[in-house]
Amino acid sequence: MDSIRLDAAVAARGLARSRTHAARLISNGYVRVDGTPVVKASFPVAEGQAVTVDAVDRYVSRGANKLIAALDAFSGVRVDGRLALDAGASTGGFTQVLLERGARQVIAADVGHGQLDPIIAREERVVKVEGFNLRYATPETMAGASGISEPVELVVADLSFISLGFVLEPLQSLATPDADFVYLVKPQFEVGRTGVKEGIVKNPALRADSITNVLWAAYDLGLSTAGIIPSPIAGNAGNLEYLVWFNRNVGQHPTEWLERVTEMTGA
Repeated sequence: MDSIRLDAAVAARGLARSRTHAARLISNGYVRVDGTPVVKASFPVAEGQAVTVDAVDRYVSRGANKLIAALDAFSGVRVDGRLALDAGASTGGFTQVLLERGARQVIAADVGHGQLDPIIAREERVVKVEGFNLRYATPETMAGASGISEPVELVVADLSFISLGFVLEPLQSLATPDADFVYLVKPQFEVGRTGVKEGIVKNPALRADSITNVLWAAYDLGLSTAGIIPSPIAGNAGNLEYLVWFNRNVGQHPTEWLERVTEMTGA
């Protein structure tokens, strides 16, 4: 019996906006074949098999829920009316949240190409910057890429395959002195290969170190830690992740957060 890939079947049956959207729904675990969840887009599906998509929220990525949790917890972070930068925008989940919360404009920057969801890309308040390596960002290069020369007032970041230690300083250089920085700390990209087993950082002490190292790196740049929370949803492979809020004028010394870090990570 002839079969087609699951992502193609989901799109062809009108269960997703496109094949790319279908692949994202599949990888996030929302698609079932004959009632069984399938997470491989290449899974073969015959014409007579039932394909269903579980109810999903309105956001273009599940990562949006991470920023929602952070902004709800960090009540001092103002979004409304501010120029924001979404560092590592990917499909645009963080950008979508910023737009909903009234950002004046959002620069959605990513090293990749063609990832931003069309729903977000066509929003007039979004400035898409593709193929841009934030590790080497300067005010001049960002202005050239985005067409916006003024410094940003809010930076949010969900970056993969790079330690935050490499981007804290360049991102700060793009911002105003009173800017807020809300970053997702991913231990799997902070601890080095030896600390990752089967794609997961299982050692609580290493997870704690990954957070405190970021806090100290920010402190060395003159930023105080104003808040830390665990992410409400796990990252890829089930990794536990954390959200931190930095500000030059608000917050505490990293040592004031050590007990909280230990509590969150179980170290």
